[in-house]
Amino acid sequence: MKKTAVFIAAGTGMGADAAKYLSSKGYDIGIMSSSGKGEELAKKLGGFGFTGSNLITKDIEIFFEKVLSKFNKIDVLINSAGHGPKGDILELKDEDWIKGMEVYLLNVIRSSRIVTPIMKKQNSGSIINISTFATFEPEKSFPTSGVFRSGLASFTKLYADKYAEYNIRMNNILPGFIDSLPEKAEFIKRIPLKRYGKVSEISSVIEMLASEGGAYITGQNIRVDGGITRSV
Repeated sequence: MKKTAVFIAAGTGMGADAAKYLSSKGYDIGIMSSSGKGEELAKKLGGFGFTGSNLITKDIEIFFEKVLSKFNKIDVLINSAGHGPKGDILELKDEDWIKGMEVYLLNVIRSSRIVTPIMKKQNSGSIINISTFATFEPEKSFPTSGVFRSGLASFTKLYADKYAEYNIRMNNILPGFIDSLPEKAEFIKRIPLKRYGKVSEISSVIEMLASEGGAYITGQNIRVDGGITRSV
């Protein structure tokens, strides 16, 4: 039986590539993005596309309802995120920090709250969040990302422990510098493998976590960063 994978905030970049890859592996695909590009991509893949925001609970609810009406189930949820506010940590205003929380943490909490009852009825599910290599080693250039994605790591562990009894798994992927963005020499110098990662390399890890091959992996933060992070 075909599995259904839904992608949120995946009109371009790593999420879009993963949608194409899972489609090639036989998954039915649903994609939501705020730009409309996700809707276009889903149509090309023979799936369901929806234009909406992961900052709006109602948009996510409608998206999932429409996916269920088309495919009858949701086996895999992949959460991507946009970009939160950047700047000096003491120059960012309260509203900047709140926006960062919305973009990097509440996006996952919202979608998980909505999809979990669906997955509980199925007694199975895999939730995969595309996070960042800077989760545990914060970068001063991305303060709201570092702060709230470390919070996402905590949420992921709490969620994974609670819903394991329903065979629902949640994991985070921590990408390094990936070729969906322009390369910068200053970053390449920091990477032990001396190159940017490929979006296809992120997609392969997503497919593994979505599949039976990843069925015993939950509550984890998996680095796919070319060795850029140092902690062990």
